[in-house]
Amino acid sequence: MNIDQSKIPQATAKRLPLYYRFLKNLHSSGKQRVSSAELSDAVKVDSATIRRDFSYFGALGKKGYGYNVNYLLSFFRKTLDQDELTKVVLIGVGNLGTAFLHYNFSKNNNTEIFAAFDVAEEKVGTKIGEVPIYHLDELEEQLPDGAPVAILTVPAPAAQAITDRLIEIGVKGILNFTPARLNVPDSIRIHHIDLAVELQSLVYFLKHYPSETSV
Repeated sequence: MNIDQSKIPQATAKRLPLYYRFLKNLHSSGKQRVSSAELSDAVKVDSATIRRDFSYFGALGKKGYGYNVNYLLSFFRKTLDQDELTKVVLIGVGNLGTAFLHYNFSKNNNTEIFAAFDVAEEKVGTKIGEVPIYHLDELEEQLPDGAPVAILTVPAPAAQAITDRLIEIGVKGILNFTPARLNVPDSIRIHHIDLAVELQSLVYFLKHYPSETSV
C-alpha cells in the first residue's frame, strides 16, 4: 500500500518511534500479538489515539484480535527507514555533547554520530566513543557533502552562525539543544529542545495540574 507520508499528522509521526521501540521489546520477548489497550498501557498513549494513529496506515489490525507484532514491527521498520543508516554530526563537545557521543544512539540501528566538532584544542584530534573530534574551523573540509542531520549543543550566541554553515554544506535537519531560536529556510527541519524550559514546564504542571500524569 502506498501511503502519502505528508498526509500523516505531525503528532502521529512523532509517536511512531515510540511504538516501534515497544514493538521491538515485545518481539524480543516472544509475544505474537498485542491489543491497543496493551500498547496504551506500555507507551502511555490512550488507546483511541493509538487506533487513530494506526488508521492512517490502513488496516494494521483486526477487531477482537488486536495487532500482529511481527507484522507491525516489519511495517514500522520500513516506515521509519530502519534499514537505512542516517549519519549525524554533532557540534559542541561539552558535557551534553560528550554524553551524546558516549551513548551514540546505541539502541537505534539506523542512526549514528560519525563526526563531532568543537573549538577546544584539548579535544580536537581525540575520540569519544570512537567518534573523531575535529576543530569547528574544519567543518566544511571534513563534511564537504554535509550530513542529513546535525545535533547542536553549543553556547547560544554561536548557534545561528553555526546553523548557517551547516545549511550551506547540506544539512537538512537540526536538533537544537541551545536556548537560541534559530532562523532557517522553510526547507530545513529544526526541533528545539530547551531542557531548562522543559524543566520549568514540568514544575508548573506539578504545581497546577497535580492529578494529571502527562501532557
